Amino acid sequence: MTKPKQAKTIERGKPQPRRMKKISPDTSPGLTAKRFVEELKKHQSEEELKKHHRYFKFDEDKPGKDDRFIGVRMGQIFALAKKFIEMPPSEIEKLLESPIHEVRAGGCSIMGKQATSKKTPESRLKELYDLYLRRHDRINNWDLVDLAAYYVVGRYLVNKPRDILYKLARSKNMWERRTAIVSTAHFIRQGDVADTFKIAELLVNDKEDLVNKGTGWMLRYAGDKDRRKLLSFLDKHAATMPRVALRYSIEHFDKKQRDHYLGMKKVKAE
Repeated sequence: MTKPKQAKTIERGKPQPRRMKKISPDTSPGLTAKRFVEELKKHQSEEELKKHHRYFKFDEDKPGKDDRFIGVRMGQIFALAKKFIEMPPSEIEKLLESPIHEVRAGGCSIMGKQATSKKTPESRLKELYDLYLRRHDRINNWDLVDLAAYYVVGRYLVNKPRDILYKLARSKNMWERRTAIVSTAHFIRQGDVADTFKIAELLVNDKEDLVNKGTGWMLRYAGDKDRRKLLSFLDKHAATMPRVALRYSIEHFDKKQRDHYLGMKKVKAE
């Protein structure tokens, strides 16, 4: 089944090994935040640190400016998160409190992996969902949102009221707005695109580039399920929506269609 594409640092949801034990309700021996950080630091390197500094650029006036990197590959973070998949939420929260970006990425990856597993009970899904929203102040970059929102928020809300997503879409916090749209990926995967287009309507004129990219990404994914609704959305908004959101949303169109909607943007500009 088609899944949305995104930057390489975004971890894809994969089925967990069949032999994986059921997530414990509270504690698991040795699966502590302290131990996770100790193992993570064994993989840091100056070369990787330089890559992070080139790739993650922060506006000093926006959330995320206080992030500190230690130079660990995202692939290594994901592998370690798999090893610590049964970490209880109380320890995950300690990871989120860290000023080290890779540690928080590890926490978000663990959350995402737990929420992805079909063996995770509803009670744990609720704990992860509550933790994500309560500590959104520490989920303060696009990669952190994308690692967890898809399943932690999206899966939990799949059969529940989704009012919270509309509240997040109206937030002053750009990362909460990105959570609102990216969380709908799980609904899209189930063939439900209604909330994606409704939330995209709220975000269609957002001023933040990373919110626009998330919106365009989800529009493209939803359009793969229902091209008619995407075309209708673009007929209404293509001329005025941010160019980056437009380009992301039409990536799967043929050249003629792409040129048509990009042309609407140019006409409006003139």
